[in-house]
Amino acid sequence: MFHTSHFLRSTLLAILVTTASACSGNDGPDLSPVERAAIADSIKRTVVAAYDLKKPDVVASMMSLYPSTGRVISAASGGATKTRAELEAQIRSFWDRVGKNMQSPRWEWTSMDFDVLSRTSAVMTATYRVPHLTPMEQPHVIGGAWTAVFQLQNGRWVIVQEHLSDSPTP
Repeated sequence: MFHTSHFLRSTLLAILVTTASACSGNDGPDLSPVERAAIADSIKRTVVAAYDLKKPDVVASMMSLYPSTGRVISAASGGATKTRAELEAQIRSFWDRVGKNMQSPRWEWTSMDFDVLSRTSAVMTATYRVPHLTPMEQPHVIGGAWTAVFQLQNGRWVIVQEHLSDSPTP
């Protein structure tokens, strides 16, 4: 004998499964290991190039990692910015106060790990150090950890959210 409650439960279950499937964010079949590696490598090359401190306009190079429009969330040094303009002001302030005073700086990536979530999103967690000389020609190193959420927008990988934390001063 068929019960109405069984029919309602079956219908509700079907709706929930369909809704969950539609909201899962899946943008196609699962990625192969080769596709995941290619995406991670593409993002890695982009980040390493943007942090080449020998480029003439370091701030513009670093800002190339972010979308030209839309929201960008960045948390660092106990604060957070929510717009590209605020983020650029923070990066420019850092470069004007600290970066320009570094003599012979070298950006060194000590680790870079990627989780490719889909064909259009990935997360990078990296650690870095920047050995340099102070204006008094004393050896000095700054560094930290950085987690960045990348999204594929208009054919390029850009950071939409990030968190940076400085290494403790020795």
